[in-house]
Amino acid sequence: MNADVTMAGFGGQGILMVGNLLSLAAMEEGRHVTYFPAYGVEMRGGTANCTVVISDEEIGSPVVGYPMACVIMNGPSLEKYLPLIRKEGDLVINSSLVDPAKVDRADLRLLSIPANDIARQVVGSQQLASMVALGAYVSRTGVVRMQTLFDCLPKVISKKYEKFIPLNVNALKEGESFARNHP
Repeated sequence: MNADVTMAGFGGQGILMVGNLLSLAAMEEGRHVTYFPAYGVEMRGGTANCTVVISDEEIGSPVVGYPMACVIMNGPSLEKYLPLIRKEGDLVINSSLVDPAKVDRADLRLLSIPANDIARQVVGSQQLASMVALGAYVSRTGVVRMQTLFDCLPKVISKKYEKFIPLNVNALKEGESFARNHP
C-alpha cells in the first residue's frame, strides 16, 4: 500500500492537526509514515499545508511533487494544488468555501463536502471543519481505519481540551457518513 495526500487551507483551520492525526493513525496501524507540515509566516489566516505519505515500505522522501490526493479547505489552495494532483487522484474540497465549478478536471475523483456547514450545523463548531473533511477523505480512500483515527485523538488533543474529543469523533463520523452517501 502506498498513499500520499496534501492537505491545505488557511492557518487556523486545523490542517496541521488533521495531518498529524492521519500520520499517527497510519503509524498505529504499522505503516511507514512521513508528515511534512508547512505554514506561512502569519499567525492566523495565512496559508497552512501538510503532506502525509503512508507506505508499507520505507519512504525515501517526505516531499511529494504530484500528490495522489488533496484535501482542500479554501479557494487559494485549490488554485495552487489542483494542477498538481495525479490523474485519477482523489480531491476532497470544502464546498463551504471552495466553488466546485472551479474544479475543471474530469480525471479526478471529486468529493465536494460542505465541511464548514456540517461542522457548524451538525457537529456544533465550525472549527471542526477539517475533521469533517478528514473523515470524508479516509472514508473515500480507506487509507486508515476510522476507529484508529478515533483512538489516536488523545495523542493530538492536549489534556486541557480532552473534553472536545467526542466532538472531534462526531466530526469525523459526519465526514465519513457524507462520503459514503455521496460516492
